Amino acid sequence: MMRYIAAATLFLFVTLVLSRAFQLKKLGIKALRFGEMDKKDFLIPPFALLLFYIVLTSTFGLPKIGAELFNNEFAGWIGVIVCIIGILLFLYALVSFGKSFRVGLDEDHPGALVTTGAFSISRNPIYTAFGLILIGEFLIIPNWIILIYVFIGIWLLNRQILLEEQSLKKIYGEKYMEYCKKVRRFL
Repeated sequence: MMRYIAAATLFLFVTLVLSRAFQLKKLGIKALRFGEMDKKDFLIPPFALLLFYIVLTSTFGLPKIGAELFNNEFAGWIGVIVCIIGILLFLYALVSFGKSFRVGLDEDHPGALVTTGAFSISRNPIYTAFGLILIGEFLIIPNWIILIYVFIGIWLLNRQILLEEQSLKKIYGEKYMEYCKKVRRFL
């Protein structure tokens, strides 16, 4: 059951991103800006596919790669709770983002600075949600490769946040700096 929730969480995460991007496209907003400012972003999809593969093979009993570090049902259920919190925070952030949602940096058409809803408790609720989902996935499927993903994922999220903060300072100036003083980077 827990592993099905892990797989469903990843599927739901990707479905929410793509459906929101397609909704915005119908409104004439190009939300998928992935890799336009930093071509190294294209290194991420193959690793994301490997994560999906590990979760799916573990869930459906297919040939696995990587060994599990422990087997603890309590930790697995904690992982389920963390995944659910992550997906709910992600959904709240998508709703809060409104028409300003972008995947990747967009300095040409950034949309309004969002400081309400999920963004009133975290400057980066989507990245926080994704970090929670990664941690939850590891607790459900404690594969050593997923553990590496947790550490590298958190490093990559932080790298992206720092890039976006520079961009947001340039776009919104003092308004963004005041927002930074009031709301923390994560939770």
